[in-house]
Amino acid sequence: MSAPTPRYVIVRRAGLRLDEFSRRCDLHPNMVRRLVALGLLDGVREGTEELRFEPSTLAVVARIQRLRAGLGLNYAAIGVVLDLLDRIEELEADPRRRTSRWTPAR
Repeated sequence: MSAPTPRYVIVRRAGLRLDEFSRRCDLHPNMVRRLVALGLLDGVREGTEELRFEPSTLAVVARIQRLRAGLGLNYAAIGVVLDLLDRIEELEADPRRRTSRWTPAR
């Protein structure tokens, strides 16, 4: 009987590294770090390694950039607006709320 063939497991970390993420959203890595520090972006730090981001976070950056450029909001206000937009999406997705529509009194 021959010795069993060794098996190797390649572990790949999920998400985009900071440099790749910042290149895709066209922001300087320091700006991305600042957005994470402000709580506007969710970045995952595994141990002492650098930040990693889910690809869906690119959409959040695009939304932040639109709010900043289009409405001239500061980052604190952008945080509030993002929270409100998320809450609106939750409420619209709730099937119990879709059954009744408010109509103004005439």
